[in-house]
Amino acid sequence: MAVYFDNAATTPLDPDVLDAMLPFMREHFGNPSSIHGHGRKVRAAIENARKTIAHLINAAPAEISFTSGGTEGDNYAAFGSIRTLGLRHAVTSKLEHHAVLHTLQALEKTGDITLSYVQHDEQGRLDLAHLDELLKANGRSFVSLMHANNEIGNLNDIATIGDICQEHKAIFHTDTVQTMGHYQHDVQQLKNHFLVGSAHKFHGPKGVGFLYRRPGEQVSPLIHGGSQERNVRAGTENVYGIVGLAKALEIACRDMDAHHRHIQTLKDRFIARLTAEIDDVQFNGLSALADQSLYTVLSVSLPPSANSEMLLFNLDINRVSVSGGSACSSGADAGSHVLRALGCDPQRGAIRFSMSKYNTAEEVDYAVEQLAKMYRKVPA
Repeated sequence: MAVYFDNAATTPLDPDVLDAMLPFMREHFGNPSSIHGHGRKVRAAIENARKTIAHLINAAPAEISFTSGGTEGDNYAAFGSIRTLGLRHAVTSKLEHHAVLHTLQALEKTGDITLSYVQHDEQGRLDLAHLDELLKANGRSFVSLMHANNEIGNLNDIATIGDICQEHKAIFHTDTVQTMGHYQHDVQQLKNHFLVGSAHKFHGPKGVGFLYRRPGEQVSPLIHGGSQERNVRAGTENVYGIVGLAKALEIACRDMDAHHRHIQTLKDRFIARLTAEIDDVQFNGLSALADQSLYTVLSVSLPPSANSEMLLFNLDINRVSVSGGSACSSGADAGSHVLRALGCDPQRGAIRFSMSKYNTAEEVDYAVEQLAKMYRKVPA
């Protein structure tokens, strides 16, 4: 049996999404910026996709711009806001994805901003009172805090964060890459100025995503050279990717409740089986708490063992695909910056199991069995 539990990294393409994309790979090849019939047909497909995505998050089509994925969207929000609006201070957390952390740290190095980090506890809960203090103590700021952590699954209260940002007139960007297609997002109920999604996290194609921009604040484009995407992003659009993105999000939102129930059942089974089979198994962050974590992610902390360094290798040999992380780092970007920030024991092995609608209970049992071979409880 070969099992895939690395869906937080990327998900398999839904066959219905591929079917929607194929005509734009084969027959409908026109450039969407061309005014002839071939171009107009493709342009119509892009605009229909834009309307679909806008409807699904309760936005206006003009507020949706297509990107190459979440990283580009995060960069656009940060660079565009800070440099166009002249913001001199930014706030994030040390648990953010590198697409946010490295971008803001680059802006700090060039002297564009001073950068502050919201405090958190040992399980990764953000201190929102500290966020309020940081915004009170500084001028108008750029704030970037994700909806759900991609490593430990912690869910942040982006509604309350948005309220705090609004009170201080801060620009609020939230990375929803891990939660788009898994939770409902209504931008009319949130106070965020920017929100990003990436198709390959919800069974769409790689290399395409979208950025939501709240109207009012006009920021400069990140990529120059053309008037595409209403002068927000230059370059010929990834047409079949955009079509696939819209179809994937449509399916994900349509079937969201059923998928949530199915995947949460798998996660609960993982927790029960791991606890039963392995002594001193723990869970990083809030990932084992159903009401406080992303239901697709379980971050497992394993007892110290000679096998710790070989965890991923041994699982891969037994055809179990997962991601890992260690608080121990031999280089600036080695290991997991999230687990280091939480102060996790570097001697303990770490594995992220991330699930999708295609996984089964049998696959959970197989993955646990392969892991338990290295950590089997010793009979009393």
